[in-house]
Amino acid sequence: MRKSVIISGAGSGIGRAMAIRLSELNFDCYLLGRNTVNLQKTLIALKDGDHYVLTADVRKKESLANTLHLLRRPVDALIANAGIGGENNWGTNDRWTEILDTNLTGTYNFIHTFLPNLKSSSAAYKNIVITSSVLARLGVANYSAYCASKAGLLGLMRSMAIELANDKVLVNAICPGWVNTQMSQEGMQGIAKGIGVSVEEFYEMAMQSVPLRKMSEPSEIADLVAYLLHQQSITGQTFDINNGAIMNS
Repeated sequence: MRKSVIISGAGSGIGRAMAIRLSELNFDCYLLGRNTVNLQKTLIALKDGDHYVLTADVRKKESLANTLHLLRRPVDALIANAGIGGENNWGTNDRWTEILDTNLTGTYNFIHTFLPNLKSSSAAYKNIVITSSVLARLGVANYSAYCASKAGLLGLMRSMAIELANDKVLVNAICPGWVNTQMSQEGMQGIAKGIGVSVEEFYEMAMQSVPLRKMSEPSEIADLVAYLLHQQSITGQTFDINNGAIMNS
């Protein structure tokens, strides 16, 4: 029997890679995001299945609720992947609220909007996977909003793992390090500009703290998520996938 999954932030990068991998594993994928054009690009990249685009803004409960009528059946998994990056600085143009609203509150909104669909699945175990970041573990100057939002996701994950255990919903988080996506490239460009070096120079500097001296590919993150959706014993856990940049005991 085919399973189904809703993926937020499915229009590019890690979200697109997740959708492609899960479609190969016979999941029907509901692709959620704000950019319909990008979601359609993901849609045509998927292996044949009962796939749909859900255009919504995770920051807005009403926007998410407006997609509920498009769901054709219960879902077996939720992947809360939508997020934005970049700096924030105190002042008139501070992005603190924008980043927290998207990354942390948006994840909360997304999960709770579709939780009834998840609970109604007949699967023995259901899954929620939350995309956090290596910056939940580290501090970076001028990235206080991003770091705080990603650290907050780990607290949300642990609380929901306890809340939903009786419903046989497994809740876990992943913390990718540098991943070869547009968001990472833009982040590198911004940091490089801020410290007055080229992007290539900053890349070499960044890789000095990564034992394997490389970025991950989005497909590698997707493979980890695929594993989490096919197990029945892990919940309330954080998985670091960062080429050795952070090594937790």
